[in-house]
Amino acid sequence: MKTFIKLLLLVAGFSVNAQNSISGTITDSNNTPLEQVQIYAQELHKGTTTKEDGSYILRNIPKGKIKITFSYLGFKTFYKIIEFNKENITLDIQLQESPFHMDEVVISAPFNKLQSENVMKIESLSAKSIIKSGATSLVEGITNIPGVSQISTGGSIGKPVIRGLSGNRVLVYTQGIRLENQQFGGEHGLGINDAGISNIEVIKGPASLLYGSDALGGVLYLIPEKFAAENSKELNVSHRFFGNTLGTNTSVGAKLSSESWKFLARGTYANHVDYKIPTDERVTNTRFNEKDFKTGIAYSKNNFTSEVRYNFNRSKLGLPEEGVAEQSTSRTLLEPYQAIDNHIISSHNHFFLGDSKIDLDLGYTFNDRQEFEEHHDEHEDDHDHGEEEEEHEEAALRMKLKTFSYNAKYHFPKIGNVEILTGVQGLHQTNTNFGEEILIPDATINDFGVFTTAYYSWNRNTLQAGVRYDNRNIETERHEVAHEDEIHIFEAVDKSYNSFTSSLGFKTSITDNFVARINIATGFRAPTLAELSSNGVHHGTNRFEKGNNNLTNEKNTQFDLSLEYKTEHFELFANGFYNLLNDYIFISPTGEVEDGEPVYSYLQEDAKLYGGEFGFHLHPHPLDWLHLESSFETVIGEQDNGDYLPLIPANSWKNTLRTEFDIKNWMQQGYASVTLKSTFSQNNIGPFETYSPSYNLINFGLGGDITLNDIKFSTSLSVNNLLDTKYINHLSRLKSDEILNQGRNIILGINFSI
Repeated sequence: MKTFIKLLLLVAGFSVNAQNSISGTITDSNNTPLEQVQIYAQELHKGTTTKEDGSYILRNIPKGKIKITFSYLGFKTFYKIIEFNKENITLDIQLQESPFHMDEVVISAPFNKLQSENVMKIESLSAKSIIKSGATSLVEGITNIPGVSQISTGGSIGKPVIRGLSGNRVLVYTQGIRLENQQFGGEHGLGINDAGISNIEVIKGPASLLYGSDALGGVLYLIPEKFAAENSKELNVSHRFFGNTLGTNTSVGAKLSSESWKFLARGTYANHVDYKIPTDERVTNTRFNEKDFKTGIAYSKNNFTSEVRYNFNRSKLGLPEEGVAEQSTSRTLLEPYQAIDNHIISSHNHFFLGDSKIDLDLGYTFNDRQEFEEHHDEHEDDHDHGEEEEEHEEAALRMKLKTFSYNAKYHFPKIGNVEILTGVQGLHQTNTNFGEEILIPDATINDFGVFTTAYYSWNRNTLQAGVRYDNRNIETERHEVAHEDEIHIFEAVDKSYNSFTSSLGFKTSITDNFVARINIATGFRAPTLAELSSNGVHHGTNRFEKGNNNLTNEKNTQFDLSLEYKTEHFELFANGFYNLLNDYIFISPTGEVEDGEPVYSYLQEDAKLYGGEFGFHLHPHPLDWLHLESSFETVIGEQDNGDYLPLIPANSWKNTLRTEFDIKNWMQQGYASVTLKSTFSQNNIGPFETYSPSYNLINFGLGGDITLNDIKFSTSLSVNNLLDTKYINHLSRLKSDEILNQGRNIILGINFSI
């Protein structure tokens, strides 16, 4: 690996010193200049905006073929691949109006095309949309994407679910590298704050070809906020208040950019008390707090660009065990609770070699997870000891997970309409225990994968295909842990898992307005440490879990059909999928009891999931201020033995009426929305689940950008569960104790940018 990096640096050293630039003017269809149009070169991490007269200039561009994107709200996104072989290029652009969302460049797909050109249907959601929705957490926000839901523990812990698959079947990428944070656990959340995130992309379906093991169910790809435009600086302050949890979320960010260097930093603090249910009671110990710090630096010169980012997140999360018990608005955590530190360091690099390029991503993540259990002594009712004493307590469970990952891709020179890339990916991971309890053993994991994929377009058609080989090796240590009168033995494991995966996708424009996409892809997932070697009480799930070291790879084949019809004022979509899973791993009770808890062990069974998402977006003419959006989503999961799969979200139907408006010169991009989300009853339940009744929720939103005496800021008001409806989501981990989900929540937000 070191030799490979030295070779890349040597190649970069031969880059020429000529400084290329692109400039021009951007207008609308009436030749009126457009101000604040975003011009961005994703590969260079460089961007600028147009001035009042529509003019722009972007400097310091390397030789070779570079993709430049021009985007502006209310207009169709335009991009052009430009070959820079002279110092100055002039390009004037005329943007066409579009009432729908901007067509953005997809970062999570291999060739970074616009979504309208991409073979796979990839959903995208902006961080601004999450704020408008009033979501408490990042995962709660992405549930607004059809086909995406969450397994939640109160408001603090959420695990993404994509078309019925969750846990280690959904891979999370942040800062361009995979996130590893013991995600196997039911009460283990992402550990990522939504501040400092610009967009979230979701691949719904197996993406093992691009990302390897754990992408069997899909990928959640978090895109960090951009650096400031060159030769500019920004200061941003935002604050949100959550009425239900008396919660606050405050974030301060700063950016500074020159032509070659860029820097940003952001600090965020969030704090919430126990959430309130519609009976005006609070669910005890659902309180939590979070500190988050993100920073980054980027350099662009000649034929080389590099971006280094660091994210530190410290979360303290209460674990509710008593349901609705002690009523308090205290912010001091009760036991049991988790204290989690996440460190994420990433290096994202591009080497431009004329008609080809090399991408290199290096990452290091360090997850320090501690769990503090309830102590039954004379002080057990004294909860005012404060955070200072908490820091000196001894964690009953403590695991440190260290992961180094790499991802290198070579883009071959384009041959006609054919684009090809090949790459290698891998990781080296160690898990070490420090607490008196052990949930999973000390272990070392090594991954290695190699893949190639090609993209071919002709006329109105596009074809994309690829193949991949992976190897994962897992070695664990033998442990003997004394617990009361018994000794729990963790036998050593030395396993190797191999897999070939492939994908084939076809996109065609049947007419100017009608697009069809057909994809078939295979995926795999190697068993986790918990599934192979657990042997003890898992307090988060109140059960004694026993691993099974005879487990084999999960493998799946998914068929996707996506149809999209779009005119100037109407959009209709239908997505259907059929997912065959071989050797699906699930946990099942044995009927035994150990350490006072029921024993569960891991088994395998073939299964299938099928369903889809359907909807429309109406923007009637001449009512340019009105939008009506509707979407329906359904998924059914069945084992071959006839049982339904557990943790499958209920069918839901979401309808939103949204208006957009400007009020003179003091409010721009104003909006008001009312959403009715109808969740149907869940009758298709797993063997150890219970029926969930239907319910309806009404949410309201209002906000916009305000200018008062040369002071500019944006504001938002959200009211979720407006009618204070009593309900329990089928994927709530508190459902077994019949604990209601959150009642009415009023969220106020304000954001200043200087």
